[in-house]
Amino acid sequence: MLQPTHQSLQVAAPAEGASPVRAQPGAWGRVPVRERDQDNPWHTDAVCRRDEAGLFFAPSKEPTAARLSREEAAKRVCARCPVMVECREHALLQPEPYGVWGGLTAAERRVVLARRRRRDLELKKAARAAAGPVAAAG
Repeated sequence: MLQPTHQSLQVAAPAEGASPVRAQPGAWGRVPVRERDQDNPWHTDAVCRRDEAGLFFAPSKEPTAARLSREEAAKRVCARCPVMVECREHALLQPEPYGVWGGLTAAERRVVLARRRRRDLELKKAARAAAGPVAAAG
């Protein structure tokens, strides 16, 4: 459940001249993210604001079967949320260490972040490899 006073909900503005992160049409069944400003942050439209916080965050010593069931219920709420993509990106950029955010559990977000880091490293290696022969020939 998102709390309006929660400090980590502050979303940084894009750098001067940069465009905000947008979802690709069809990604996760969503359309591109609409523009938002500080007067109407993404979390004001979040469906989870109307649901019980316990659905999105685990109680201590929760049995595995209960956790899986709770997480699936939270993901169903996320699936119908109009700001799921913004929520997910917020949780990945912060990063939020606990709970279900944007339809992903903390473990699933760790996997996404690891994949992003690997992809970024591969892209940097490819860029250096492509630039190498040009720099040496010049």
